[in-house]
Amino acid sequence: MTTNQKEYLEKIHSIQENLSKTWMDYWHHYSSPSSWQFWVTLGAFILPLVILYFLIDRKRAFHLGFYGFNVHVWFHYSDTAGVYNGLWTYPYQMNTVIPVSFSLDASLIPVAFMLLYQWTLNHHKNYYLYATALCLFFAFIFKPY
Repeated sequence: MTTNQKEYLEKIHSIQENLSKTWMDYWHHYSSPSSWQFWVTLGAFILPLVILYFLIDRKRAFHLGFYGFNVHVWFHYSDTAGVYNGLWTYPYQMNTVIPVSFSLDASLIPVAFMLLYQWTLNHHKNYYLYATALCLFFAFIFKPY
């Protein structure tokens, strides 16, 4: 590694460290467990999982779970890219470690798609039509930042 490259990398590391500390301070002031927004975010994480526990078709649990994991991975990667590139941000988060909305990426969105997928399989409906409608709902109504 050249000296110039090493200096540049150290500068990036310093900026990243300062940014991380700033996000942590922000979280403690506006999104920690002492705020009601934290509890709403935590509820958006736990409630879909509880609903899924009662509504999932246990005979297809592995099939639906793999599908939900796939939705989680794709959504998390695209969400991380959007946050990393400054396209959007989340003012309220459950933790300071993950810069994306963990409750949306790991629970609410995957569970919604899993239940939609299960419903379309059980009722022989066009999955693509309903999934497109759900995507439009999440993109333009639920989360229109």
